[in-house]
Amino acid sequence: MSFTLAIVGRPNVGKSTLFNRLVGKRLALVDDQPGVTRDLREGAARLGDLKFTVIDTAGLEDVTDDSLQGRMRRLTERAVDMADICLFMIDARAGVTPTDQVFAEILRRRSAHVILAANKGEGAAADAGVIEAWSLGLGEPIRLSAEHGEGLNDLYAQLQPLADEYEERGEEETPEIDVDLDEDDDEDHAIPMPTHAKPLQVAVVGRPNAGKSTLINQILGDDRLLTGPEAGITRDAISLRIDWAGPDDSVTPMRIFDTAGMRKKAKVQEKLEKLSVSDGLRAVKFAEVVVVLLDAAIPFEQQDLRIADLAEREGRAVVVAVNKWDIEENKQEKLRELREAFERLLPQLKGAPLVTVSAKTGKGLDRLYSAILRAYQIWNRRVPTAALNRWLNGMLEAHPPPAPQGKRIKLRYMTQAKTRPPGFVVMCSHPDKMPESYTRYLVNGLRADFDMPGTPIRLYMRGQGEKNPYKGRKKAQPSKLKKHLKRPGT
Repeated sequence: MSFTLAIVGRPNVGKSTLFNRLVGKRLALVDDQPGVTRDLREGAARLGDLKFTVIDTAGLEDVTDDSLQGRMRRLTERAVDMADICLFMIDARAGVTPTDQVFAEILRRRSAHVILAANKGEGAAADAGVIEAWSLGLGEPIRLSAEHGEGLNDLYAQLQPLADEYEERGEEETPEIDVDLDEDDDEDHAIPMPTHAKPLQVAVVGRPNAGKSTLINQILGDDRLLTGPEAGITRDAISLRIDWAGPDDSVTPMRIFDTAGMRKKAKVQEKLEKLSVSDGLRAVKFAEVVVVLLDAAIPFEQQDLRIADLAEREGRAVVVAVNKWDIEENKQEKLRELREAFERLLPQLKGAPLVTVSAKTGKGLDRLYSAILRAYQIWNRRVPTAALNRWLNGMLEAHPPPAPQGKRIKLRYMTQAKTRPPGFVVMCSHPDKMPESYTRYLVNGLRADFDMPGTPIRLYMRGQGEKNPYKGRKKAQPSKLKKHLKRPGT
């Protein structure tokens, strides 16, 4: 798992110069005058064999009002909260200033990992500033020259153990997907149940102000997340552990991700919002079940469809929840319209659970709990090979495959190769000629006949041509007599 490194410090200490060196491009503007950088800039960085995300921030200034500098400071502090590691830079030639001391104290409180760097450290003029940096109480300072590339080995040495820690954490938290199956264990496949060591990972996604944080607060039974009528309060993806008790008194360990609202790409202008959305997309990749939360007043807008399609393409189990149901007047008519729109606009998720909830009152949470567990079980479903091939024969008799360009396609054999999500392989002749419509016919049949509504299904056509017994043999050489007979005049 790649970590995130935020470069912070006073204006004009060389943050953007180091950012450009780490990403290998001149992405950030660099100038001698302070305050050139105002927004957050994100880039893919590389240092030796380490690959990570680096964020260039605006210079920290000792202001807290609503002026431009005050807003820039709040943006930078938000980047500190979102980053895994903070690189705090000072100017070694200027030494430690009172402003550096103020922000060192802030970083000690807000960031788990802070690395101190004394930039512009080339030459004897910087010796005093490097020694003075010890007084900030952030450990041994790295002597850097971002402009000349000096000291990067020392930065690598500090990042390496932290990178290993985040990689181990990522391996623990990343759900197991595309699990390979052995054809011989048809009857012994058991669905892995969530445990405290491996909780069920659920991401709640949707447009801004759909009620995601309010819903999670209701599930937790505590106001752990900041909520309000304003759109876009949640900035980064926050994960919370919970033992969710269901209606039948069963308890399921879960890790629930609250994500930032995702707007249309054209409307996302602020750098911070871009970071928030990318963090939400990463939460979808870490989830096993994705709850797409809609607003009952304006359901199935274009962005809702994109979010649901993203979850399907990532191969995650999907549950669609319609929030603010408590203020809906014509509930039966509205529900009928929602189901019709769902089947028409999201055919790739045909049969996925559609649940109505009220995050404000908590009504419908039992149905949501049951829908999440059922979606998870279907996502792990295993179908025996014998049953698949009996089913395939019936499908072929009911609707034989077409013969494009006069070439008849023979479907010989079928097996399930993976779960999480279910993946099937069909051995056939001319797999490249199989039309998309026939593949959809088989996928829809799998959903209906093996009770797999809503979950993503992967169906692969694989060729199984007969071997040519003469392929690879050396061509027989003609005898001398035949050569002689072929000569003219013989």
